[in-house]
Formats: sequence, C-alpha cells, structure tokens
Amino acid sequence: MSTESAEKMTNGSSHRASVFLHNHVRVRLALLLSAPLFWLVLVYIAALVALLVTAFWTVDSFTGIVRTDWTLDNVITVLTGSLYQAVTLRTVGIALLVTVVDIVIALPIAFFMAKVASARLQRVLVIAVLMPLWASYLVKAYAWRSVLSHDGIFQWIVQPFGGNTPGYGLPGAIIALSYLWLPYVILPIYAGLERVPNSLLEASGDLGASTWRTLRLIVLPLLWPAIIAGSIFSFSLTLGDYITINIVGGANQMLGNLVFTNVGAANNLPLASAIALIPILIIFVYLTVVRRTGALNSL
Repeated sequence: MSTESAEKMTNGSSHRASVFLHNHVRVRLALLLSAPLFWLVLVYIAALVALLVTAFWTVDSFTGIVRTDWTLDNVITVLTGSLYQAVTLRTVGIALLVTVVDIVIALPIAFFMAKVASARLQRVLVIAVLMPLWASYLVKAYAWRSVLSHDGIFQWIVQPFGGNTPGYGLPGAIIALSYLWLPYVILPIYAGLERVPNSLLEASGDLGASTWRTLRLIVLPLLWPAIIAGSIFSFSLTLGDYITINIVGGANQMLGNLVFTNVGAANNLPLASAIALIPILIIFVYLTVVRRTGALNSL
C-alpha cells in the first residue's frame, strides 16, 4: 500500500469519526467528561470507600498495627460516646452559626454590589471580595489570633465602649470562621442577584410595595437557590475545619480535631475514619433536605 493510499484512509477515518461525533452529542459529551470523571472516581469516591472500609477495622492495642478484622466497635463508640456526641453537637452548632452570620453579612454586601454600585465599582468590589482568598489560610487564621488577643485590635476598638475582646474560645472561632468563608457566601448570592431583573424591582416599587416587602416577596424567593449554595459552602467547610479551632478556639474541640488527634498522636486510623463519617453523614442529610425543598433545581 502506497503512502498516498494510507493517508487517504487515515483522512477518511478521521472524517467519519468527526461526522459521527457531530451527530451524536451525548457520545461527544461522554468522551469530553470521561477523563475528569475518571479522576473524580479514582481520587474522591475511592478515598471515601477506603474511609468507610477502614472505619470497620481494628487496631492492635499492643503493637498499634491496623488489622483488617471487621467490627462495629468504632462506629458504636462514636455513636454512643458522650465525648463524641458533645463534640458533634458543638460542631453542628458552630457550623450553623457561621452560616447564619455569613448569610446576614453577605446579603447587603451582595445586593449593593449587584443592584446599587456602578459597573466600575462592581469590578472593584468583586476584587475586594476575592482578595482574602489570595492569602494563605494559616496566615488569616493567625491574623485573627492576633486580632482577638487581649492586646489586639479588637480590644482597642471595643474598650472605649466598655467592651472586651472575646479572646480565644467559641465566639472567637465563630468570628474567624465567618471571616474565612464569607467570600464563598457573597459570590453565589451576588451571582444570584445579578440574575434578578431590575424591572421586577421597579414594577414592585411602582405598584406601591415597600422596600422590605419587595425584598421579602420578590427578591428572596428568586435568591433562595443562591443562598442555599452559599450555605452549603460555609456549613460544609466549617464542619471539616480543625485548624482555626486549634488557633483561636482555646480548649474547645470540633470533629476535625478528633480526627486529627486519632490519626496523629493516638495512631488510631479506624477510629478516626469512624469519626470522619459523622460530618459526611450530616452533609448528606443536609443536601437531602435542601434537595427536597427544590432550591437546587434552580441553581
């Protein structure tokens, strides 16, 4: 076979493949997504399966070696132990408070960015919201440790009004975590507000509705999916955090701290895996509840 014939066959095969992919959109999409989906399955889902399996193993109390003897002891310990129950309630409470604080702060900021600020000011504000994400997580956490100290900036601000810094504890952890995840809440709400037509707001005002009634009856129902998206970020990220609580939380612990302690100092990977299943289960339940509300369908 000559070189010219082989080249014609190759070009013909390429042309047929191109025509086939052009006519079959789903096949083209499947080929496009195959690589990232394979990576997702390999790295994320396989890791979750390994975590689930490890939770049912045991550790030899004498040698400290993990044995693949199947048992429910770790899961029972986590579900019935008073320590784990208290830490779980504390973690969920902190996550909920951080989420509420972030939503309350994010709503007026996002509304100003989307509906009040000029186009040039919008770009500046978006950059300002994104700027904290350029700094290291540890840098921001330790910066809040300095701010919350008894001779820090917080004390200087509230002292003239007779107040005191919250110091290191749960209030300080909630403040620091709210700051860390606030950009992740502002951006989805800002994107959601941009999709709300200005004509609806103008029509509501022309019909005599007050500002609060317009926000309550028109803006919030349309904005609900964006608020849900932001809450997922802040809630899930707080559930898995263990660094900030170590830096500004004083002696308090969250679920992430227990996982870190059992993986490191205690060298009990099966128990750490059983503890790690708690936030995964909580997120699964939260997403299920949110999905039933229908908020995710509009994202």
